[in-house]
Amino acid sequence: MRTAIISDIHANLEALQVALEHIDTQEVDRIICLGDVLGYGPNPVECVDLIAQRCEWSLMGNHDFGVLYEPTNFNLAAEQAAYWTRKCFEGEENRDKAARRWEFLGRLRVRVGFGGFLCVHGTPRRPINEYLFPEDALNSPVKMQQIFERVEKYCLVGHTHVPGVFTDEPDFYPPDDLNGVYQLNENEKAIINPGSVGQPRDLDPRCSFAILDDDKDQVEFFRLPYDVETVIDKIRAVPELTDWLGERLREGR
Repeated sequence: MRTAIISDIHANLEALQVALEHIDTQEVDRIICLGDVLGYGPNPVECVDLIAQRCEWSLMGNHDFGVLYEPTNFNLAAEQAAYWTRKCFEGEENRDKAARRWEFLGRLRVRVGFGGFLCVHGTPRRPINEYLFPEDALNSPVKMQQIFERVEKYCLVGHTHVPGVFTDEPDFYPPDDLNGVYQLNENEKAIINPGSVGQPRDLDPRCSFAILDDDKDQVEFFRLPYDVETVIDKIRAVPELTDWLGERLREGR
């Protein structure tokens, strides 16, 4: 079984299309999404439709939650983006399409488990909102211990937009330290972040995702360029979206 793992699309259609096109060349058996299909970007409706069509399932991210319910604890730009995104969904004139989209959002799950993997958007401790940062491996031992206590063997997370692997040593390994491939190890627990498709924040603007290969017991990380300037222009064209939401895409931050 080969599972493509995508996360944090953030309504970035150009990045999502590039990721899916490459995934289609990789002979995967399914695609899963770790949440935050929405937020920040200019194409929320199109991205939701694509995720609903292409993914076996998707999780509830904090921005998805903010659009569906209320954008609490968001900064002003993220809050405005959430309300604008909601307007996009509410503006659909085709009632059947509108109903399918709201139903899709309403059915997003908080946790999913399969084959020794627990999947959440944030962390097993707070699955929608808690961040697990690379520096936590060194700076937050209690946090890491409590999170790993909730992991039976392996966990997939998103939310920070930074790809890499946490182990229960504890330590964090970015994909470059692993030559792009993490070999699953029966002697350690691991929390794996595929990075963000639509809003990378590791100073690399390329879209990020991963593929889990059960036969090889490995997770391979991928980075691909996409048309960032088109997304920036689209964001600038929406008065409700703050320009820096697009500008930061150039630098991957």
